[in-house]
Amino acid sequence: PPTRDHDVKVQVRACALSWVDIKLLSEIKLKKELVPLGREISGVVLEGILPLDSEESGVCEIILVHEHYLVHKPEKVCWAEAAGTVRDGLRAYTALHYLSQVSPGTAVLVLDGASPFGTIAIQLAQHRGAKVISTAHSLEDKQYLERLRPSVARVIDVSHGKIDVAESCLEETGGLGVDIVLDAGVRLYSAEDEPTSKSQLLPHKHDIITLLGVGGRWITMEKNLQLDPPDSHSLFLKGATVSFLNDEIWNLSNVQQGKYLDILWWFYIMEKLASSIFRPQLDEPIPLYEAKVSMEIVQKNQARKRQVIQF
Repeated sequence: PPTRDHDVKVQVRACALSWVDIKLLSEIKLKKELVPLGREISGVVLEGILPLDSEESGVCEIILVHEHYLVHKPEKVCWAEAAGTVRDGLRAYTALHYLSQVSPGTAVLVLDGASPFGTIAIQLAQHRGAKVISTAHSLEDKQYLERLRPSVARVIDVSHGKIDVAESCLEETGGLGVDIVLDAGVRLYSAEDEPTSKSQLLPHKHDIITLLGVGGRWITMEKNLQLDPPDSHSLFLKGATVSFLNDEIWNLSNVQQGKYLDILWWFYIMEKLASSIFRPQLDEPIPLYEAKVSMEIVQKNQARKRQVIQF
């Protein structure tokens, strides 16, 4: 399309594929017949994320982006890492800085720590001086988390369903409970009522409330979380809080645009990536002709590593 005022033409070198929340787009009246895919891009000479209402897909060689959605990529950062870290870095920073204010000495539980988001969240929490506990969904995940440096204080393998997450966390914290929980979804019902076997790897909401310490903060990505009166009473007795992690909120609020770009990207995510504080969980870069197959895997939540298209 023709260049408009304040547009910048970017030659895309890498584009990360992330799950598209079709329901959210419908709720805020942005759902169209064709939804553009790939919003985290890196290219010559700038790097950025496309706004939620963008009509252009990042899965192409040349794209027009408004200048307000671009920040400089440090020389030390490769194209794939730049594109593949923006979304998870943004989400982790939102959770641990704005929603919970992680600080030295706090105990943080990151559920499914071997996921792309979990990996960044663990590294950010450790950089802030927190003691990190994490769950692993397989033996491979457990081995990966144990190799992270600095090492995770405790890795809880939940793949066999025999480990009590709440009991393990209370044991690790001397019975005090954890200060911050970042979930990857939770079970809302009993095991026999859950619709999918995959949800069996997730802790029950009562387990999370049990393992929270006094003044604890539960950061959830479970958009349909339901808390019964006894749940609320338990949280009240602990003075604990529940916050919902919706990283799109920065795009949905014009007031937050400056903070969104200046703090979250250039002064934080890209800087920490350049200094090797972040090491993203990326799959091998894929060529453009495999984008359709890869996006189908991402949309089904079957990708264990961040998928990045390399041009």
